[in-house]
Amino acid sequence: MRMFATGLLLFMAAAFIVLKRLSALHPEWGVPLGYAISFTEAAMVGGLADWFAVTALFRHPLGLPIPHTAIIPVNKDRIADTMANFLRDNFLTPQVVARRLNGFNIAASLGSFLSDPRRDEQSRIRAGAAQLIGDVLESLDPEEMGGMVKAGLRRQIEKIDAAPLLGQMLESAIAEGRHLPVMESLLRKIGEAIEANEPMIREMIHQRANSIMRWTGLDERLANGVLDGAYRLLAEVIVQPDHPLRAKVDEALAKLAQDLRHNPEMQARVERIKTDLLENPAMAAWIDGMWERARAGLLKAIRNPDKALSGALGESLSQLGQALGDDRKLQYMVNRFARRTLVGVASRYGSEIVRLVSETVKRWDARTVTDRIEGAVGRDVQFIRINGTLVGGLFGLCIHVVDQLL
Repeated sequence: MRMFATGLLLFMAAAFIVLKRLSALHPEWGVPLGYAISFTEAAMVGGLADWFAVTALFRHPLGLPIPHTAIIPVNKDRIADTMANFLRDNFLTPQVVARRLNGFNIAASLGSFLSDPRRDEQSRIRAGAAQLIGDVLESLDPEEMGGMVKAGLRRQIEKIDAAPLLGQMLESAIAEGRHLPVMESLLRKIGEAIEANEPMIREMIHQRANSIMRWTGLDERLANGVLDGAYRLLAEVIVQPDHPLRAKVDEALAKLAQDLRHNPEMQARVERIKTDLLENPAMAAWIDGMWERARAGLLKAIRNPDKALSGALGESLSQLGQALGDDRKLQYMVNRFARRTLVGVASRYGSEIVRLVSETVKRWDARTVTDRIEGAVGRDVQFIRINGTLVGGLFGLCIHVVDQLL
């Protein structure tokens, strides 16, 4: 389109020269040639003016540092702030998000997509949305985006009152007997550990026995008795549901659950453990790795949604989609949750998202900003030049007609 617009301008210039030569060689053709010359002359002026205007948006015309040209590269920081403010004021305020989500059945739309993601009428929308989301994820600074996600995750974890939650979970597990398999597995592991270290245990008993016991061989019988008693106790606790040791364990776990829910000292201890865990570099490394895996997986799924929605996962998602499409009560619950979540995200993180967009654009160099904006506007920029050439010619023709009439 740029070549076409430039070619049209050059064509008008060539036509102007040819027509001027013809008017000099054939004066009798002066009247009709006058209209054509006026058209081409005004078309050149209009085309050149719009070429200058379009070029001045993105760069200096002919490389000359004319004032108020290269508007976008010179003002890219201000453009970044304007884009961020536009995004904040029109999309990321809680009121705007709530208003736009009102009456929109998110659950039904999601269910329709999940139940049949390959429907023709959805393919263009899905492909366009996937491309847009993928481009946004790749263009945003990974470290800053990851830092924002990790900081948000850390804040959410810090807000959790862990001790009462753990106590409630433990009480529920005890009431439903879900702790029993864990306890039995732990007892079996203890038995396996004793069996694997039996020679070391025997040696410890031999070393601690006095010389008389070693001389009479009682130390070996003592070692056999200790090991056999340990094996027998573990087996009895595993096999007998009403074993007294099980009751002691249940009692200790119940007391722990009670302390977690109501004992301030225990709750403070759990909070200290949670704080130490969050400040541990290993925890930070784990969160970093989790974010990178999630980001890579999301990009892979976005770039190839058909593959991501295939197999057992795709079948499960299809069943979920059918449930979302048919169950009105489930739709109401999902829509309410989605609205509250998105409004909460806009309220809590809207300013951070806006700042992330602004800083990302500011970090781009001037050429990158120019190329991306010019590429986004695309053909319409060159149509301005084409229209300027043709409209200028028409106005020139009109002016010549008025001049002839006067």
